[in-house]
Amino acid sequence: MKLIGVTGGVGAGKSQVLGYIRDTYKARILLADDAANDLKKPGMPCYEPVIETLGRQILQEDGTINNKKMAEAIFASPEKLAQINAIIHPAVRTYIMEQIRLERESGVNDFFFLEAALLIEEHYDEVVDELWYVYANEQVRYKRLKDSRGYSDEKTASIISRQQPDAVFRSKCDFVLDNSGDFENTKQQIDEKLGVYLCKEQTANSIS
Repeated sequence: MKLIGVTGGVGAGKSQVLGYIRDTYKARILLADDAANDLKKPGMPCYEPVIETLGRQILQEDGTINNKKMAEAIFASPEKLAQINAIIHPAVRTYIMEQIRLERESGVNDFFFLEAALLIEEHYDEVVDELWYVYANEQVRYKRLKDSRGYSDEKTASIISRQQPDAVFRSKCDFVLDNSGDFENTKQQIDEKLGVYLCKEQTANSIS
């Protein structure tokens, strides 16, 4: 099983890329944000520590954590943000490593794709076999975010300014997937890349 990390800036189209891979290949897709949200549910490892750190005012009536209230609480305080990151990031990493182990043992899938905005910052490049950078030029990203999420140019610019610059992504990643144009071209890039891996695996299996 090939373990591939996927990262890239907001609006680059990572979800579209992973959706195609999910539908086309024998691949497990794991989104770090989804894992973090699951780990904050009642009874899960991060639930009580998050409440103890931020207070019960972040809870909804049903006892679940209100992500909007949580975001407001942590981004108003750098200290709280650091405390929450220290709770969630290690728990997410533990969960991810366990899922990778289980997938390797099962032998069902050819690929495991891990997507996270902070793959580089959290040093997942040391865990994955290969790191992909989903790239789209800024003009395309601005348009996508305006069309799909209703973001203003100012909001998009603010988000992009807080993310890694293109040069850092390119220097840290093994493969650049250009998703700026027609998605048929993107699919061709994916198929060529994953096709090479599948051919190598088939060749290795035939030899053994």
